[in-house]
Formats: sequence, structure tokens, C-alpha cells
Amino acid sequence: MKTVPADLAAHLAQEATTTCHAWRVTRRDGIVLGFTEHDRDLTFDGTIFLAASGFSASEAEAATGLSVSADEVAGGFSSAAIRERDLATGRYDGARVELFLVNWAAPDQHILLNMREIGEVSRAGAQFRAELRSLAHRLSQPQGRVYSRRCDASLGDARCGVNLDLWRGEGAVLAVEDASRIAVSGLGGFDSGFFRQGVLTFSGRVSVDVEAHARKADGSAELTFWLPLEVQVAAGDTFTVTAGCDKSFATCRARFANHLNFRGFPHVPGADFAYSYVDGERVHDGGPIFE
Repeated sequence: MKTVPADLAAHLAQEATTTCHAWRVTRRDGIVLGFTEHDRDLTFDGTIFLAASGFSASEAEAATGLSVSADEVAGGFSSAAIRERDLATGRYDGARVELFLVNWAAPDQHILLNMREIGEVSRAGAQFRAELRSLAHRLSQPQGRVYSRRCDASLGDARCGVNLDLWRGEGAVLAVEDASRIAVSGLGGFDSGFFRQGVLTFSGRVSVDVEAHARKADGSAELTFWLPLEVQVAAGDTFTVTAGCDKSFATCRARFANHLNFRGFPHVPGADFAYSYVDGERVHDGGPIFE
């Protein structure tokens, strides 16, 4: 149960009030931004809350118990506040959002209404809309490991153990064929498909996931991305790209010789076995199902 500060409670008891909402966004990288729906900046609790930021909030429903509630905020991109590139590169994913009710005539009179996390973000033109999820949504997230035939480690992390320096290529953009395909140089020594499902990082900029890699007869290569590029890319831009991994035991052993660190369960019976039935064509001698 929230306790409203005495001075704010006295203000709310008046016939006319001067209140507004303010949001404080704390990104995972530690950057803190403040926004308010008021027409001038407000400062309280050690944060400057910017006005004219285009923020507006939807109606919110409160739920009892541990059910997940959600509302949303909408706004426009501003170079002084939120940049489209930051949203596109995921810098606001999972950011903490604190919602305050504040007396704009006396900003020291404020109360924290709720705390949310940014979930799904959609963009259209110069506008964005962000879902705000209650912290109860964390209770529905998987905890611990999940049994799967495929590896649940990320290529090159501490659990995987592969040295990515040995599986990395460098090159430059020759041409941008469309928003999802580029022609590149520098990868002529790698077979087609080597960088499929890998990660390409433009020098000093965003990383993108590679869907396909095709080597051409002239020594150049074509890289296709799962999603259209969110940044401007031009001929001459340099990059690094790491080999891809489909998380299978066969790839771990044949390509990376890292099968001793495989973090999956390749012998777990699949759905086809779970729904199978006894027939006369199989040997039922109590031996292992998989060799």
C-alpha cells in the first residue's frame, strides 16, 4: 500500500490541482532519462524531466495478485531525448520505467505510482509506441536451463569456450544491393555458408544477424540479413563478421571441434518418439535407443 506524502495529499484534497505525470527511464547501460507531459521541464529526485518530449500515456489497468498488467507510452523521436537509432539497436530493451505523479507547481511534492519495464516497441515514421510491462512478467520467464537437443550457449561465451578470434573475418562493403543484402570484399577465403547465422558488426556501429552467406566467382561475397539494416551503410564501410553456429551437436563437433563443451542434450528423444507406438519392425531388447 502506498503512503501519499502529507504535502501532496493536502494538495490533492484541494478543489483545483496542478499535477502531471513524469517518467524516469533507466537503461541497462546506466543512462537515465526523464520525461514529463507538462509544458516545462521539471526537476526532482535528482533527475531532470524534459517537457515537449512527445510522451503520452494510455489508460492503465491495475490487477491484483501476480497477474501481469501492461500499459504503454507513445512519443516522437527527438535528438535531445530519444533517438530512433537507439530504439532500433535495442538500447531500451528491458529498461526500467518509473511513473511519478508530481505537483508541477512544487515538484518536491511527488509520489512513485508504479515501476515497469519496457517490452515490445513498435515504430512508424517518426513515432514510437512502447509497451510497459509490470515486473510480475518476470515470473513467467524460464528460469534455469531448458532441456533441448540444441546447444543453449552463445557461440564464444564462457560456457561455449570457442575462441572467436579464430572464426572471424574482416572486409568492406562493395555495394548495398537492398535493405537486407550487401556485396562485400575480404571474405574470398571462406566457403559459402561459413558465416550463415553469424553476427556482422560494422566498425563502431550496430551488429546484425546474418541469414545467408554466398561466395561469388570473382572472390567477393554476398551477405543477407534476417532483418533490414537499421543504419545507413555505404560502399567502403568496414566490418567484422563471425562464423555462424546452428547449435547442433554435429556442427559443434565437425566445425569447431568443441563437442566436449556442447551445452545441449542431443540424445533427448523428440516428439516423433514420444508419440510412437510398439510395432513388430523394431528390436525390443532393452538396449539404448540412441547410439
